[in-house]
Amino acid sequence: MMARALHLARQAADLGEVPVGAVVWELASGRILGEGFNRREIDNNPAAHAEFLAITAACQAIGDWRLNHCALAVTLEPCPMCAGLIVNARLARLVFAAPDPKAGAAGSLFTLTTDPRLNHRVTPIPGVLADQSADLLRSFFRSLRRPDKPPTPHFPDPPGALPPPSSPPVPPPTA
Repeated sequence: MMARALHLARQAADLGEVPVGAVVWELASGRILGEGFNRREIDNNPAAHAEFLAITAACQAIGDWRLNHCALAVTLEPCPMCAGLIVNARLARLVFAAPDPKAGAAGSLFTLTTDPRLNHRVTPIPGVLADQSADLLRSFFRSLRRPDKPPTPHFPDPPGALPPPSSPPVPPPTA
């Protein structure tokens, strides 16, 4: 499943997103229930992390918020937001590739997924295909620092999207 998550991470990189991919699968059958890659820039949404998208897709696929029979593979150690979602979704297993010393919440910086004060815990399995994931992340960020890099692309609204709200006119001051 981590190979699939890495494939998704490469798709994110191709779109100019931080290359993180995630897959949720059913442990008994191996059936993929949800997957995603980072879309924060495309969607202008700070919550559009790969894990968040994969978990919500899996919940929609089975019609339940409880994923206690499922596992998540993600190419980068989850941040605090995603670690909280993993706990709240009651995932049975968390597998991640590269550690995240700046924002990792499954052991590097915080230990949210194993915190005994929470009602659910999931012990992470770190380091699966970690070198490939770390190499992908390093090359992505290195390309952002190149002096000859093209400007960040603008992603237009999809067809049928609503225009941005306009501000109501400001009435003139009264004397």
